[in-house]
Amino acid sequence: MKKGSVFGIVIAAIIYPLLFAVGSSSGLIHPACYAYVGTFMPILFSFVYLYVCANMQCFGAPLVLNGLLVIVGLITGESNPAFLVIIIVLTVLAELLRRLQRYDTRKGVRLSFIPFAYAFYAYSAHWWTDTEGSLAAALEEMPAGYADKMAPVISNIPVLVIMLVLTIPVAVLAMRIAEKAMKKLAARLN
Repeated sequence: MKKGSVFGIVIAAIIYPLLFAVGSSSGLIHPACYAYVGTFMPILFSFVYLYVCANMQCFGAPLVLNGLLVIVGLITGESNPAFLVIIIVLTVLAELLRRLQRYDTRKGVRLSFIPFAYAFYAYSAHWWTDTEGSLAAALEEMPAGYADKMAPVISNIPVLVIMLVLTIPVAVLAMRIAEKAMKKLAARLN
């Protein structure tokens, strides 16, 4: 790795948690936005992921990104047990798929991006794993009536399942868009 690419990886790793703040702020519009923005976050994540993977054609790209995310979450108090477990599983799956498909291939990056793309759902999983606590926090932190809007979103499991399934084609499309937009980086991969 070149010195410039190390600096770029650090910048990309810093941008990644900031994207979570953007996704989280969508909840100010409506609780459903926060609940399901994870389906569309891969569009933003794909650029960061492709950049880091193209510059780190070895073990560690998903680990660097999600590792920093966990550290930021622990420092800010935004981590919870569900987030930690899910993000570790997603990171291991992404690393494993990159390893199995080779670190220097587009196929490896594309396949490994699919589990990686679910990272925002790991962050918002507390709504479904600790519904009572999430509703209580909404009563304290959000405007009046927000928890009342949250409850039907949380209980609508069929929509959650649909959005989770839709994350896969969005992730595939997002990576293709990132590859087209970042042709020189994508060209580094076989």
